[in-house]
Amino acid sequence: MYQFRIIVFFMFFSAIGFSQTVDSLEMEKKQKSIDAFYRTQFSVFDTLVKKNDTIFIRPITVEPKMVLQDSVLMELKSGDVQQVVVSTFEVTKRNKNTDLAYFLIPKPNGFVYDRTPRANSQILYDALSPIRSELSFWKKTNSVGLDINQGTFSNWSAGGYSSVSGIVKGDFSRNYEKGRTVWQNELKVRYGLNKQENVELRKTDDVLSINSSFGYKSSVKSNWYYSAKMTLNTQMANGYAYPDVENPISRAFAPAYLFVGIGSEFFKNNFKAYISPLTLKSTLVLDDVLANKGEFGLEGGVFDENGNLLKAGRKSKNELGFLFTTEWNKALMKNVSLKNNLTLYTDYLNNFGNVDVDWQLMLEMKVNSLLKATLGGHLIYDDDIKNKRDVDGVQITEGPRVQFKQLLSVGLVYNF
Repeated sequence: MYQFRIIVFFMFFSAIGFSQTVDSLEMEKKQKSIDAFYRTQFSVFDTLVKKNDTIFIRPITVEPKMVLQDSVLMELKSGDVQQVVVSTFEVTKRNKNTDLAYFLIPKPNGFVYDRTPRANSQILYDALSPIRSELSFWKKTNSVGLDINQGTFSNWSAGGYSSVSGIVKGDFSRNYEKGRTVWQNELKVRYGLNKQENVELRKTDDVLSINSSFGYKSSVKSNWYYSAKMTLNTQMANGYAYPDVENPISRAFAPAYLFVGIGSEFFKNNFKAYISPLTLKSTLVLDDVLANKGEFGLEGGVFDENGNLLKAGRKSKNELGFLFTTEWNKALMKNVSLKNNLTLYTDYLNNFGNVDVDWQLMLEMKVNSLLKATLGGHLIYDDDIKNKRDVDGVQITEGPRVQFKQLLSVGLVYNF
């Protein structure tokens, strides 16, 4: 009865995101030819013309007097906010020829555009103009970086080991936004190594993450989207419980965590929240040795008394549960920003109420266009992941533990 009440609560909480307001302006679309549209509505115009970032109407046959408006788009220093300056012109004929005189009527009127819809209507200029617009609805960002830390000791009285470490990282995004449709795609890659004096080369970081989210909202007045999301998290190289480098405790796609679900997502400024009452979580262990050991919560293989494998272990496990994620980016001051990502997941059927936690907190300090300092932490708790450590050369397995990773780095970042 207790679990049933909690499930009902989650369902009610999820329904908030799905109860979007439908636009109040609903008009029946009538078939009308382009020629008839021009004759009745735009008889004095030839076509819509795009130059650089400005789309304006070009006159061909001008009445004795008419008024046109032009706009100029200007970038501001405050993040993604842009300013549009709208100017109004009075157009008149000169004598009997085709020369035109343009007079600026009022003082240019500027307003800030923050990507918030102001109306429910849209001019389909791209469909009516014989000159197709070059405007793209895709926005891409690419960022690659290298962090290097190095320390050398020679006859140092306080003691110490010489070491050098480095992390190669890359963040790539491809986002599509048109009208009420949003499709966001992101790829994150990180790999780090450390070499200390008289110690073998060791891995310090290893991340391969793919995120894809598709959303559609029924009203331009709402900040909620009907959304479908896919996330894949894994690694690229073997992991060890050092100093044991003979028995890997993880490999590429062993484990890998795949989340696929539907729900509702809230967008406002630099904050996003995703609620999914139906999310499939797949745990993959695509390595025979680790799968047969029953690692990461999977059913292991069956062995006889001599250690011979009788039945291979499972390489995947599927769960169905509730997923909640948030992403918040905050500019604390000039060139200093805070990023907070939190993911919570609980399975409906297996130990409901036991929550898997993935929390990342990152403070980025930008020195200039190429130099950046980063301070952050990453916390993970998953009841299916058992802790492993080396005791006197013997690898032992303990119960689940809170995993925590702290990072402080200064390095080069190149955006293109």
